[in-house]
Amino acid sequence: MANASSISRSLRRSLAPDALHRLLLQRSRAFVTAECHRPVVLHKRGPDILHDPWFNRGTAFSMTERDRLGLRGLLPPSVVSSQQQIDRFMGDLKRLEQNARDGPSDTYQLAKWRILNRLHDRNETMYYKVLIDNIEEYAPIVYTPTVGAVCQNYSGLFRRPRGMYFSAEDRGEMMSMVYNWPADQVDMIVVTDGSRILGLGDLGVQGIGIAIGKLDLYVAAAGINPQRVLPVMIDVGTNNEKLLKDPLYLGLQEHRLEGEEYVEIIDEFMEAVFSRWPNVIVQFEDFQSKWAFRLLQRYRKTYRMFNDDVQVGTAGVAIAGLLGAVRAQGRPMIDFPKQKIVVAGAGSAGIGVVNAASRTMARMLGNNEVAFESARSQFWIVDAHGLITEERVDIDPDARPFARRKSELTHQGLNEGASLIEVVKKVKPDVILGLSAVGGLFSKERF
Repeated sequence: MANASSISRSLRRSLAPDALHRLLLQRSRAFVTAECHRPVVLHKRGPDILHDPWFNRGTAFSMTERDRLGLRGLLPPSVVSSQQQIDRFMGDLKRLEQNARDGPSDTYQLAKWRILNRLHDRNETMYYKVLIDNIEEYAPIVYTPTVGAVCQNYSGLFRRPRGMYFSAEDRGEMMSMVYNWPADQVDMIVVTDGSRILGLGDLGVQGIGIAIGKLDLYVAAAGINPQRVLPVMIDVGTNNEKLLKDPLYLGLQEHRLEGEEYVEIIDEFMEAVFSRWPNVIVQFEDFQSKWAFRLLQRYRKTYRMFNDDVQVGTAGVAIAGLLGAVRAQGRPMIDFPKQKIVVAGAGSAGIGVVNAASRTMARMLGNNEVAFESARSQFWIVDAHGLITEERVDIDPDARPFARRKSELTHQGLNEGASLIEVVKKVKPDVILGLSAVGGLFSKERF
């Protein structure tokens, strides 16, 4: 009886090249892989699989899999387990740690991000395995605070596209563009316009890093399928003059759209993604306050969406912490509306937390106009220009209700633009909330 290899040689001699190719394709389609406990037919072979981070397993492919997928000869002959791959990767990473520099100019965290990103590019399964097993160590690398430096330097760090980019130049094309994304099902989209990244300001198209990092955490910590998440950047220009003059900047080198032109682009994007993926959840991330609140009110009753900074994310966790602090002090919960709170940061996250906390206070006090006025008076908001008062020129409309009045400042000895340390010393708050990504605001020496 002929063995398998002789049968294979006979088939190759007897079949025409086209017929043999069709047979090989049929064999590749018979291979299935697990995707969230459901079989998925894999239509790729050879180098196409090795270049696809969703399915690439590198040297962990068994010999049977290499034969069936046309990988024999494209990989070193030794079959390495997934755990051995991870051990090798972790060894490389630890060697970097041992050689890292210390001090304010140290780029160690960014270097670790680059190494993890390269792993993400070539083997997504292994990347998330490393992240899940070491979530406490690497969450600060793939997201805050390292992601801030990543976004600031993203044009220089860019090696391989991840996510989708919709721009002002794509008006009228977004409905067809969404079909360029390979996944037929998307469960979660994180979208940003890069206008106010982590309190670092307008970073334009480089803000895509925040959407990528947030979804990495959702996959690693919440178990969302990595093949069903989509980071999105909506590029409507930038008002960052440094980026506008940078020849390496990857985004539109023009000033930001405003008014109805801006809204029309977001409208088109929302209609397009929900047309293809009607059950998707869209999370808005790091939009300027003026747009964060307006877009939330515009879409919240029409689409399955939310704003993480304004709603359940930052605001919900902050209120839980504030209420828990009252309980931890052994005080009755009704004392919460009496808490004096200084807030460092007036972005969409900062204003979102203040809005939610003041509404909570007002409900505890009777939920009437007097209650809301009393709750408002418990907050002192400090941004990059200092204490926000009614004397501020061009004050953000969303911050205006919490701007300190001149009559309130007289007996406190404070003025418009007072520094955070001045406000804390004069107000003597019960709580200080840090809602800014600017480093060095808090230290034992200063407070």
